[in-house]
Amino acid sequence: MTEIHELSARGLAAAIRAGEVSTGEVLAHAWERAERIGPRVGAFVRLAPELAQQQADDAAARLAAGDPAPLLGVPLPIKDLTMVAGVEMNAGSAAMRGFLPEVDDGVVTRFREAGTVMIGKTSTPEMGLPPYTEPDIGPPARTPWDPARSAGGSSGGAAAAVAAGIVPIAHGSDGGGSIRIPAAACGLVGLKPSRGRISTGPVGVDGAALATHGVLTRDVRDTAIALDALAPGWPGDDRMLPAPAAGSFLAACDAEVGPLRVGVLTTPIITPEAPVHAEALAAVEKAVALLEAAGHTVAPASVPFPAQEWRPFIDVWSVMAASAPLPREADPLLVPLTRWMRERGRSVDGVTYANAIAAGQRLQREAAAAWADVDVILSPTLAQPPPRIGEMRDDADPEADFWAQCAFTPWTSTWNILGAPAISLPLHHAPADADGPVLPWGVMLGARTGREDLLLGLAAALEEAAPWPLAPPDA
Repeated sequence: MTEIHELSARGLAAAIRAGEVSTGEVLAHAWERAERIGPRVGAFVRLAPELAQQQADDAAARLAAGDPAPLLGVPLPIKDLTMVAGVEMNAGSAAMRGFLPEVDDGVVTRFREAGTVMIGKTSTPEMGLPPYTEPDIGPPARTPWDPARSAGGSSGGAAAAVAAGIVPIAHGSDGGGSIRIPAAACGLVGLKPSRGRISTGPVGVDGAALATHGVLTRDVRDTAIALDALAPGWPGDDRMLPAPAAGSFLAACDAEVGPLRVGVLTTPIITPEAPVHAEALAAVEKAVALLEAAGHTVAPASVPFPAQEWRPFIDVWSVMAASAPLPREADPLLVPLTRWMRERGRSVDGVTYANAIAAGQRLQREAAAAWADVDVILSPTLAQPPPRIGEMRDDADPEADFWAQCAFTPWTSTWNILGAPAISLPLHHAPADADGPVLPWGVMLGARTGREDLLLGLAAALEEAAPWPLAPPDA
């Protein structure tokens, strides 16, 4: 018999609905694994036993009343950059200790409406800034494929929790790759939706509109059903994207896709000199073979804009760090990277910031023109395997730390600037070096704004053609 933690989110919800397992049994199973395995992989910053029990009981009552919510009883933790009423939120920072939100973020409300059970808050680096999760206030998040290596970031704790089989699905957010990076590091599916697909309402605002919410899952259809749950908007939204032609994102996974024109891009975009690991390229080669076998046309794609045109993104990113609601006297509590980013952001004047936002909008148009002849762009998700714990973090030289991050992730932030959807899939598995363990290697597929349905349909077809392992060999 399949164990509870081996089920997908959809499979677990179906088992609960069929009476094969109760919401209480599911919570107890997830809780035991969270307490036993969670500390090994640095998944959680805190667990929420009372809230989780309350929500599991509520899910059972909703089930008895015939509630059709799609994920009733499914445990789903929330990243600790997102507010859950009554649960302390630290955003990975000692400076945020003691902050107790009074309201739920809108995505937390949507997850509750879908029936999920919030078992805890997952670990994130300070303010979600780097692509590794090594907060000073908790243990580092580790990929279960090689616990000496990072789970990625900034949704590193979420990815570790899913990859370790604690939960089948976890909330994440992505402002420069923060869902797709840990998905690639941990062998998961990670979709960054289009700008405006998931609302920041009712309490949040868009700001620079680089970041969006989403989930990390083990399979494509779980990602789709979560997107269906999160996509309904809130009053005041000003971006209205078309609904999927299939009627739902889950249905889009079964819709016929193609034939498509796929452009392949293995040259780093933002750091052209960054080395790309042979296995990252092998992952793309595997994807190309699968796509061609399915009847899609595959050809090289050009870099959409010169690397220097990406540089204004740094101004936007540093201003976002500077605008975190912390007084200057809190700076000594921050890690060196955050202090450097905030100080840099404070030096960006209004005109420079406005020009940086305009530069991003120009890049949208340049990329649209460069990629006008293709439907999908295929690239590696990451240029290298996830770094070993402590290998990338450089407190002595935070600027060098930042540029090492860019060399590690030279494709992901482009999709945040463009506002278009991109998904990472764990299509390839191989050691990073001769005597190392097998690691997942993600490939990234990106499409035009609003075409999550296309990406999900294509991703589901790739998953069917070449199923990936749902857990590390010794999990």
